[in-house]
Amino acid sequence: MKMYKQAPAPWKLKGEGIMLIYKFSRDWVENHGNLPEHLKGKFKGGLGYLMLVNYESSPVGPYKELLFIPGKFGPYGKQAITKIYVSTEVSTQNGHVNWGIPKETLAISWEKVGGKESIQVKNGEDNIFSCETTPGTIPFPISTSLLPINLHQSWDGVDFFTRPAGFGWAKRTKIENLQINATYFPDLISQKPLFAIKIDPFRIKFPKATYAV
Repeated sequence: MKMYKQAPAPWKLKGEGIMLIYKFSRDWVENHGNLPEHLKGKFKGGLGYLMLVNYESSPVGPYKELLFIPGKFGPYGKQAITKIYVSTEVSTQNGHVNWGIPKETLAISWEKVGGKESIQVKNGEDNIFSCETTPGTIPFPISTSLLPINLHQSWDGVDFFTRPAGFGWAKRTKIENLQINATYFPDLISQKPLFAIKIDPFRIKFPKATYAV
């Protein structure tokens, strides 16, 4: 394996992001949530998140990210990231080691023209995910105390428990022209989000995980 920069937790990151908040049914999550075997039959509800993130700074440099959290799962009642792509391999490798996050590396573009933003995730010539967003005008404070992230990830036989903490300024945002290749990412086209926000700027800290084997 190619050597990569090791950047142990904790991490402090800053950037911008887009967050779609959902409330999924158990049936939809079981059939479309990209669940690994250890999560099947254990969905406990809660809010689900689709996140697009443009990290302007991190311990491994700038990178972009697309991730999916269906909600909470037993036996711990914590959330799990079931699909995630990032734009750099160094982020992928550190995500595995530090927090058990199942990152994969793909090309992600994030373009801004006027007031509109276009985001695209590709695997070679295959379009995996794309959308356009138009943020609103009225900012309001947002934090992980309002939209909590409390993760339990399993990787290489180890259980990782991580509770990131972050804050920023958000605006309601409009999502248009959403396209998803269901071979690579949970097909959310049929699901209507409760709301969508653009957070810019934000800061978030990923602490060192606790472990169980």
